[in-house]
Amino acid sequence: MAQEITMLHDVARCSACRACMVACKQWHDLPADMSTSFEGQYQSHKDLTSHTWNLIQMQERIDSKGRFHWDFFKKQCMHCGDPACLNGCPEEAIEKKPSGAVVINEDKCVGCGYCTTNCPFGIPKVDADRNKSTKCDLCFDRIEQGMQPSCAKTCTADAILFGTREEMLQKAEERLRMVKADHPDANIYNPQGVGGVHMMYVLPEKPAVYGLPETPATPSSISIWKDFVRPVGQLASVGAIAGVLGLTALTAMRRKGDK
Repeated sequence: MAQEITMLHDVARCSACRACMVACKQWHDLPADMSTSFEGQYQSHKDLTSHTWNLIQMQERIDSKGRFHWDFFKKQCMHCGDPACLNGCPEEAIEKKPSGAVVINEDKCVGCGYCTTNCPFGIPKVDADRNKSTKCDLCFDRIEQGMQPSCAKTCTADAILFGTREEMLQKAEERLRMVKADHPDANIYNPQGVGGVHMMYVLPEKPAVYGLPETPATPSSISIWKDFVRPVGQLASVGAIAGVLGLTALTAMRRKGDK
């Protein structure tokens, strides 16, 4: 079995060079999102899209000591330990790899958008042209070949780290001690309400500053769907199939008797 891995983004070290965004598009052969208007900011996109799975968000901030800061936050799929997108997918088109990567199988995906609706972070985006949900796949194909995700490989600021879960948890604590010296509200973002995440952050400020929920959790509707509705539906399907087979056998027996 492949070893469980984790990626860590140290927000305080990010320089917003956006090499990670370019590397992501190159590896996954994603087209550019064309824009004909200027939004009055340096950020390249307002949000993730079906063609942009990794986005450096930029914002200005004044800290508690009155100092000005630029914050650069790497937005992408969190790869939750207990993924709401996977549990809520009616087509079973989402898989959690042994490494922890949560991956959409486009051959099974019907573009219903339930993964986006149920995701506590609103990450997956539906490609309207292909009617398929899309998101970061943590470069699972590279991981399976012993390589780093493309974004981590290309980061020159040492802001994106990658390794085993144990290594990254330890590294996160080390980085946190360094950041806390200047940012007393610094914290490690690894919410347990979603089973922990395989995309952790060392945040200089509270999660809300970066648009992150403080205590994300899997929607209760998912538990109902996973534990009751889906099993009942599957039993109903089995019952229907058994009924059809029974009727087919009975019809065949009657025809044989008529002969």
